[in-house]
Amino acid sequence: MKKYMYLLKNKFIFTSCIFFVYILFLDDVDIFTIINQNNKLGKLQVAKEEVSGRLKQLRFTLKKLHYTAELENYARENKLFKKDDEEIFIISTTKRISN
Repeated sequence: MKKYMYLLKNKFIFTSCIFFVYILFLDDVDIFTIINQNNKLGKLQVAKEEVSGRLKQLRFTLKKLHYTAELENYARENKLFKKDDEEIFIISTTKRISN
């Protein structure tokens, strides 16, 4: 302990230590804020990749919908459209939890 006391008696080293503590923990842009912002940036980049993938898929679907056969196929499969003389049955599989 005594060997570190001479460092605190030096006013330049003491001022530098106080300055670094202030910069790392007490400033508006402290280390915790930087870590939090980096985490948010990572989440936003993942979300951006997901949205760009969905956008690419939607553009592909939109190009396919220029053809009448594809338009009818899309309407039947995804929007559950039907012809006048047809009936549509939706089969849903759900698990029952029994006590």
